[in-house]
Amino acid sequence: MIRTLLLTLCAVVCFAPATPAQEGHALPDVPFQVFLQRGEGETKDVANDAVETVVKAFGILVRDRSQYKRFDQAVTNDLLQKVVIEPRVLNREGKEFPFLVARTKQKGKVNLLINAARLREDGYLGQPDALAPRLAKEFQWVISKAVTKSARRGRLLKRDLLRAPIAANAEIKTLSPEERTAALQALLNTYIQTVDAYGSLADQPYYEMGTTTLTKPEHVDSTIKLYDIRVRHALQLIVSDPYFWDNTQKAVRSLLNGKVWHVLMAKIDERDWTTRTRVVPEDKAVTVGERDRIIQPAKILVNYHRSLEPKEKLYGETQGLPMGALSAEQLARVIAEEIQSQITEKSLRGHVAQDEQTALE
Repeated sequence: MIRTLLLTLCAVVCFAPATPAQEGHALPDVPFQVFLQRGEGETKDVANDAVETVVKAFGILVRDRSQYKRFDQAVTNDLLQKVVIEPRVLNREGKEFPFLVARTKQKGKVNLLINAARLREDGYLGQPDALAPRLAKEFQWVISKAVTKSARRGRLLKRDLLRAPIAANAEIKTLSPEERTAALQALLNTYIQTVDAYGSLADQPYYEMGTTTLTKPEHVDSTIKLYDIRVRHALQLIVSDPYFWDNTQKAVRSLLNGKVWHVLMAKIDERDWTTRTRVVPEDKAVTVGERDRIIQPAKILVNYHRSLEPKEKLYGETQGLPMGALSAEQLARVIAEEIQSQITEKSLRGHVAQDEQTALE
């Protein structure tokens, strides 16, 4: 009898499900909750202060939701499963992060992990007004990880020219915005590259969006990943937003018919241009897609630390900001205008010859 009881107790201890987080703290008007993961040696006051600060910071984001577009997008599309405050947040390699977005088993859902120790060390405890905009920045990663698989980002894609789903212009005209978005994604997976092969943005500071403030990256590839996400978002806007179909249709077509195979942010100090189109010369044309189309594809370069001149067309819309400080919406207009006005003019050599000394490829 006693032996049976001991075995039963052992089974309960060994196989009881883990309870890493306490009961969640609900937030108004959003589907996710904030959970606390307690750690050994952690004081109750610090844990409670962390929860209170995070909950109040999210309250600010909810209240001012229209000002935080990435947060609004994530909430609208129900991308965040939960927020977990942990004593320390480490990735698989053991590196510590103040915040970390983790994929879940549920498709299209992620968790946001918050480092309680770093909240204290960085002076955020009890300062929800300061924490709110910092949290808002993490939602670009929430969106990115929720809508992509765990593929390597910030690295060059190996092109699959024969399987690239190149569309004919007649086909593109029949596609809905949703279908154009899906077609672009297929090309991003096989054909269009959005990262500089030469790593010109590696360990470079990035611009705070909408300002000329430069911020030091936490990791060598942080700036690369940031602008990779922003460029991809801009391209998605170009193919899906009716504005671009009505005003820069050539740009939409060029992204889907194979004429553009590289759009990237780069740092090129020797040149004062903000955008530049380089077209592969005729003797280096490529054969693409199942129909074996021969294409002289173009690379669209955006010099991230340069600003448009006052005389240029989109100067007013970019407000004189460096290209790296533009929102995805502003960047989409800049890229679309470059493709619309330049891609046809740059067949064969164009002005590539005079740029060869600073060419990225």
